[in-house]
Amino acid sequence: MLIIKNKAFHKWAIKEDLADAALLAAVNEMERGLIDVELGGHVVKKRIAVDGRGKSGGLRTIIAYKAGSKVFFVYGFAKNTRANISATELKALKYLAKELLGYSDTELNVAIKSGVLIEVENDG
Repeated sequence: MLIIKNKAFHKWAIKEDLADAALLAAVNEMERGLIDVELGGHVVKKRIAVDGRGKSGGLRTIIAYKAGSKVFFVYGFAKNTRANISATELKALKYLAKELLGYSDTELNVAIKSGVLIEVENDG
């Protein structure tokens, strides 16, 4: 399965000290059916625990997800900074998910090589 994060999410994850290992663990949970909220249009919200805060006090990620195929981490926020995404944001995220999940292998390779998208790799 291809697991990718966009550049904006990558920068946010660094700021929040969110390691790729946590993203991989979240995808593993999702593959086992543990999705927090399905928002429609292949967009899901997944809670991720960080620094002993647990999932309820941790981070929220918005993911473009097609089971068994591709996963794109596209947006994240801390629970203490905002409650949720707006309806307008959700509409834009659904459009983004459709675009990203529709990328061909060639388009993905070009985006990864250019640094627009970053592949999450298991380094352990």
